Amino acid sequence: MSIALREYDSARLPHPMLREAAELLRYRDLVRQLVTRNVKVRYKRSVLGFVWSMLGPLLSMTALSLVFTQIFKPTTPLYPLYLFPGLLLWNFFAQTTSSITAEVIGGVDLWRRIYTPRTAFAVATTLTGLVHLALALVPLVLLMIAFGAPITMALTTAPLAALATALFALGIGLAVGSIAGHFADVGDLFQVLLGTWLYFTPVIYPRAILPERFHWLWQLNPMTHMVDAFRMPFYQHAAIPFDLLLTTLGLGCATCAAGWWLFTHTADDLVRRG
Repeated sequence: MSIALREYDSARLPHPMLREAAELLRYRDLVRQLVTRNVKVRYKRSVLGFVWSMLGPLLSMTALSLVFTQIFKPTTPLYPLYLFPGLLLWNFFAQTTSSITAEVIGGVDLWRRIYTPRTAFAVATTLTGLVHLALALVPLVLLMIAFGAPITMALTTAPLAALATALFALGIGLAVGSIAGHFADVGDLFQVLLGTWLYFTPVIYPRAILPERFHWLWQLNPMTHMVDAFRMPFYQHAAIPFDLLLTTLGLGCATCAAGWWLFTHTADDLVRRG
């Protein structure tokens, strides 16, 4: 009896993007354990524990409010309530992208020793950031109550803006990490860019103070849309408009897909170079 041998054809393998997504799904328990580990490690030796996720942003908001409340009072009543949601979302974005970049650069040696989906740590880092963001919403809601702001069903749309930002941050982190793996200075350059990016995003200041002829420039900044969408349910007490929601989710998905594509096409090169 003859046995038919099946010829191996690498061209018939799924696209690297799809292979990585399938492997990530198969190793979803690993991702869950990584998220649990990240949260536990962060607070294990902390006296205040989870309170730090709420206290840190609250202290930053208090300091900035003391400086800017009177300056922006004519255009932005209840300035602390305007500032806090934008600050929370920006911190989530900045910390997540920076951590993913570090995970990609530092994960090369691990990839050579044991097999794990190479995006597992990046995805776990993003999910961990969402956990911290959710915890930080507690003082934000308390702040709304203190200012007499209504607690409405519009708040249920805020997680959609957080999801869009998470996808955007994952894509940016994977892309920057992929490039930084080849050119080490890119990681440091990105940290400088984040500092500049913050001031081109209406987090601390209201867009009303900008000359109208420059508004189009701020519209080119994806984080402007993310911050506007996330802030709206908390400050304006309105659900995120469908067009803005579509814009943020579209930007998030497109950026995530682009970063995922770049990472999955360069990961093998990173391992060989390492």
